[in-house]
Amino acid sequence: MKRILIAAMLTLMCIPYAQAKVEHLLPRVHRYTATGGEGFALRRAITLTDSTDCEVLKELVTTLSGLSTEDCTTTDTGAEAKIIVSIVSEIPGAFNHQLADYPDEAYNIVISANAVNISALTPIGVLRAAQTLSQLAIEADTLECAEITDWPAFKLRGFMHDVGRSFITVDELKKEIRLLSAFKINTFHWHLTENQAWRFEVKAYPQLTSSASMTRFAGQYYTQQDCREVVAEAKKYGITIIPEIDMPGHSKAFVRAMGCDMQSTKGKEILLQVLEEVADVFKDSPYIHMGADERAISDNTFLKTMIDKLHSIGKKVVCWNPISGVNIANHKFDMTQMWSTAGKKIAGIPNIDCRYNYINHFDVFADLVGIYKSSIYYEQQGTAEVAGTITALWNDRKMPTQEDIIKQNNLYACVLASAERAWIGGGKQYIEVGGTMLPNSGEEFDEFADWERRFLLHKDLSLKDEPIPYVKQTNVHWHITEGFPNNGDANASFAPEQSLDHTDYTITPVTGAGIYLRHTWGGTVPGLYGNAAINQTAYAYTYIYSPKEQTVGALIEFQNYGRSEKDTAPDKGNWDRKGSRLWLNDEEILPDNWNNSGKTISNEVDLMNENFTARKPLQVTLHEGWNKVLIKLPYVAANGVRLNKWMWTFVLTDTDGRNAAEGLVYSPTRYLAPES
Repeated sequence: MKRILIAAMLTLMCIPYAQAKVEHLLPRVHRYTATGGEGFALRRAITLTDSTDCEVLKELVTTLSGLSTEDCTTTDTGAEAKIIVSIVSEIPGAFNHQLADYPDEAYNIVISANAVNISALTPIGVLRAAQTLSQLAIEADTLECAEITDWPAFKLRGFMHDVGRSFITVDELKKEIRLLSAFKINTFHWHLTENQAWRFEVKAYPQLTSSASMTRFAGQYYTQQDCREVVAEAKKYGITIIPEIDMPGHSKAFVRAMGCDMQSTKGKEILLQVLEEVADVFKDSPYIHMGADERAISDNTFLKTMIDKLHSIGKKVVCWNPISGVNIANHKFDMTQMWSTAGKKIAGIPNIDCRYNYINHFDVFADLVGIYKSSIYYEQQGTAEVAGTITALWNDRKMPTQEDIIKQNNLYACVLASAERAWIGGGKQYIEVGGTMLPNSGEEFDEFADWERRFLLHKDLSLKDEPIPYVKQTNVHWHITEGFPNNGDANASFAPEQSLDHTDYTITPVTGAGIYLRHTWGGTVPGLYGNAAINQTAYAYTYIYSPKEQTVGALIEFQNYGRSEKDTAPDKGNWDRKGSRLWLNDEEILPDNWNNSGKTISNEVDLMNENFTARKPLQVTLHEGWNKVLIKLPYVAANGVRLNKWMWTFVLTDTDGRNAAEGLVYSPTRYLAPES
């Protein structure tokens, strides 16, 4: 049993608070009871006793104390303060559901004046406790005396990168694993092969990763040593990697390299060798994902051959759900990953909910609300058939840099919103019912506002160097009018353009920086007006109180340009292809020039500044006092756009767009009440 003397206990993060407490924890814990007393003082000699030898806990109490590992002693020097880890047989009151090869993560922490006692059922529970302590110790002098009992509602909480279409460097992947694990993410789904490129080195078939076989980011792939580095990083931080070799769907890169179809006799022989190498590199991965969707299965032995092979080498098999023309229940899959509305739970095996968590289709604000509010596949906590959720990033459309991929898809906010829901459970309604609207008040509003507060705190801490476009939106209030029939004429003018005295039309109060009147998926995911009919015009308006005249940034967007779309960019001088317009203090605000305006678009044309996340915020001037914002929202045919959304985004920020502008009040009634 190792005993390590340290001089101080600090943390990976720092904030300007003398004593950070439980209200900063992300995800929030299930049970926290303050027990009173003077607290556990930090920055003093502390003895750590941990039979699990948790590396993250050790780093917390050694490296961050200012001592090197070599300077720490393995003997108990009698320090008064102690951190003691115990593996126990029960954590009273904790919930667990079974998922093969995912151990119980429950833990208990008791903090008193001179002792921090950590109890857990497994070493992974000790790691989760260490992650909680790390957040509790945020630039704190003292840990409040308390007892914490915590556990995940859902066993699997993950994120996915499609590196077949794009390419994310090893250093970036390792950084994301390290940063996201601090918030109890425990799964990384690594989608390694696609039509554009095969990114996993196969020693037996080096032509798979040749530049000639790739159509995007040619020559960029992961060596087996690269993969082992990522595996080691994930293991250290308690993250399970699920590597995916997509078979037989999206396999054009394979065909170019090998000269045969995956379902041919030769193709199957090659894949059997590939799986041997995948299993060897990913020894610590209990599951291998074989994709299997979006391609008709023409060889009725294909699935069985690949499943049997993976089982024979000790791996469980995950597939996408649904698979075209295949009854998944007739095959020996060990877990499915549900995608789209068509993905349904398969009885008798675990299923991952990924149905509406494709963030390549998300806007920055409204969709995040929707996924946070939503339950996970209608369940309040995990079951034998609902394992959890994965936030999936499918970047079909090429982007200039990996930072664009992270920022334009709002990766960190989306993953952490979804992962907190998976940790705490609950959610009043599934997103198919609850939609993406943030209530103006009430329990759901309060819960989201609390998540937002904690997320923005951490955005400025451990995530301060990451490209995160999300800013505070819970204080942004609007009135939205009814839709006025426009007969397909986006230029048709209606009463709100002359007066906001709404005696002649109805208004609805709404809250948020991003609002869908009609969602991307129409009536499947409700917007404010459900599956709204085309050819009508609505207006949104608010007044913004500024305590002084000032220049601020404005994040503005109408048609959110999905990262899986080949949508035509707006014409010069237009915000979108529907004729949306915006006025500030009765002066029209026009967009900057679009990089892709006038171009013929394919998936290989870089998505540039069509979304606000890829451009600098527009600089606008607020008067001292009240400022009027009026937005015109025609919903008409949008030529060159596949998914014709009816929506808007508007929020004011500092001039660089990093944070919401301070001291502003958004009030469509010009009511100057202090914001809570």
